[in-house]
Amino acid sequence: MAGDAEATRRKLLDAASAEFAAYGIAGARVDRIAEAAGCNKALIYHHFTNKDGLFDAVFNEICESTVRETPLDATDLPGYAGKLFDRYEARPEVARLATWYRLERGGDSAPLQLVLDSTKNKIAKITEAQRNGELPSHFSPVDLLGLVTHVAVLWAANTPEYQSLAAKQSRAHRRRVVTDAVAALLAK
Repeated sequence: MAGDAEATRRKLLDAASAEFAAYGIAGARVDRIAEAAGCNKALIYHHFTNKDGLFDAVFNEICESTVRETPLDATDLPGYAGKLFDRYEARPEVARLATWYRLERGGDSAPLQLVLDSTKNKIAKITEAQRNGELPSHFSPVDLLGLVTHVAVLWAANTPEYQSLAAKQSRAHRRRVVTDAVAALLAK
């Protein structure tokens, strides 16, 4: 039985991820999620309380896997940006869900502790690398982390019109632009 419950939960999370990426929190429909998961919509309420709880579970899972799968090496920020780029390429819904999160949850909700802790940890690593002379200090650690993460999402967070033009570039080219741009940020 526990295996069935976990399998149902997994199907709901996968269906919800696609639905929220496409429609955001407000536009997502519990009926469509349940149908895509092949489940009764009452199971959404059973496992996640409500639609917001389901979004929180989806977003938290993405945050956990991103933190786990893309650790920051402060002495290789171009490599870190490249790994983030790879993640956005492999899972385009990640950037879309993060955008919906910013738009619909922005300043109204408490920060996610996992994301806050991870960001503080990354800033501490950059601070230490700057103190040790391993990174230039012409940008503050907070600014440098923000620049690196935004360069990494460049191709995933643009307008569809821009993306249609950028798609003509190879994946390898787009990744190289990301890593080269971050390397340029670090030039002394």
